[in-house]
Amino acid sequence: MVDKNLFNELKERGLLYQCTDEEALKSLLESGQPIALYEGTDPTANSLHIGHCVPYCVLRRFQRAGHKVLLLMGGATACVGDPSGKSDMRKMLSKEEINSNIESIKKSLSVFLDFEGDNPAVIVNNADWFNNLSYIDFMREIGVHFNINKMLSSEIYNKRLEQGGLTFFEMGYMPMQAYDFVHLNQKYGCVLQYGGGDQWANVVAGVELQRKLNFLNGTKVNLIGATNPLLLTPEGKKMGKTEKGAIWIDKDKISAYDFYQGVYQTPDACVKMMFALFTDIPMDKVESIIKEDIVKAKKYLSFEITKFIRGEEDALKAQQMSENLFSQGGDNAPEIVITKDEFGNGMGICDLLVITKLCSSKSEARRMIEGGAVTAGGEKVSDFSRVIGQEDLKDNAILLKKGKKNFIKVVIR
Repeated sequence: MVDKNLFNELKERGLLYQCTDEEALKSLLESGQPIALYEGTDPTANSLHIGHCVPYCVLRRFQRAGHKVLLLMGGATACVGDPSGKSDMRKMLSKEEINSNIESIKKSLSVFLDFEGDNPAVIVNNADWFNNLSYIDFMREIGVHFNINKMLSSEIYNKRLEQGGLTFFEMGYMPMQAYDFVHLNQKYGCVLQYGGGDQWANVVAGVELQRKLNFLNGTKVNLIGATNPLLLTPEGKKMGKTEKGAIWIDKDKISAYDFYQGVYQTPDACVKMMFALFTDIPMDKVESIIKEDIVKAKKYLSFEITKFIRGEEDALKAQQMSENLFSQGGDNAPEIVITKDEFGNGMGICDLLVITKLCSSKSEARRMIEGGAVTAGGEKVSDFSRVIGQEDLKDNAILLKKGKKNFIKVVIR
C-alpha cells in the first residue's frame, strides 16, 4: 500500500529543494503506484557522521511510503573522487579500502532503512557494472554526449579550476554518475534520483543523458532528479561536526552523552531542519516549540535524535547525565583517563584542554581562558600558564568545564 501523501510531506518538511520536473514527481507520488528511486554514496570513509545521513532520512520516508529504495555505493566513482567543492584532488583510495568502507557503512544504514521484510532496501555497487565496461566503449556510448564547455561551467568544477589543478581524471566523474542513473533505470526501473543540493549538476546530468539516449534510440524513458537541502551552519559549513569532533552514528565511535551534546550544540538556525529530517513531529508543533523556548526545543531535539539513532535507553542515560551536569555541577560527567606517568607532577591547563578535546588547540585554550570560559575543580582559570597538580585533584580526579555546556572529568590512574 503506497502512501499518496508523501509529496506533501516532503514539501511541508522542506525536504524537496530542487527538482527537474516537480509536477511529474507530484503526479508519480500521488498515483498510488510504487516507484524505484536511488541515492548514491561514495564510500570514501569507513563511518558516517550525522551530516552524512540527510539523504538517508529522505530515503527512509520513501521506503515507509511503500516505494523501492536503492542505495548505490560508489565502488567505482570513489576511485575517481567527486570534485564538488574541492580545491584539491581527493585522495585516491585502493579498491580494498573502498570495499572495506562499504562493509563498515552498511552497519550504520540499518538505523535508517529496512533491509528485510516485504519491501527491503537494496544496496548496489557501481563497480559491478563499470568493471565490465571498456574505456573505449564507455567513451563512445556515453562520453560522446557530454559537452566540455557545459561541464566546466558547472559549480562542481569551480574550485578545482580556480586552483588550476582540474585533471582529466576528475572530468570523468560526472559522466560516470550520470550513467549510474541510466543503468539503474534499465535494471531496476529506477525513475528518481535524490541527492544533496551540492550534487544538483550531477543529478541533472543523468536526466539529460537519458534524454539524449531517448533521441538516439527512439525511447521515451522519463527520469526525474531531485535534491534535499544541505544541512549547513549559519557560516555555510556542512553540519555533522562540533568543536569536539564528529557526531558519529556508530556507537563505538562516540558515547551517548557526547552524541546527545553534539546534537544539542546545533546552531539555533538549524534546529527546525534537524526536526524535519530526523523526527516525525508535525512541523506546526516544531515551529511552536522553537518559538516558545529554543533551549527546551534543543533538549527535545537532542533526546529525539539520540533515541532514533542509538535507542531510547541511551537517550534516557544521556539526558539524565546532561541534567546532572547542569544541576549538580559535574556528577556523572564523561571521563577521560590519564596515566600517572603521563600526568607526573602536574600538567598545564592548556595541555589538558587539548587532550580532553574541550579545545582543538592550545591557541583556542588560551582564548577560552582569557575570555573567562574555563573552570577547573569549580574555580575559574585566569592564567593559561597554570599547572594542574596533585593538590588540585579530588579522589585522583578533576572536573574541567568550558563554557556552560562542555564538561569532562579527568581521572588520573
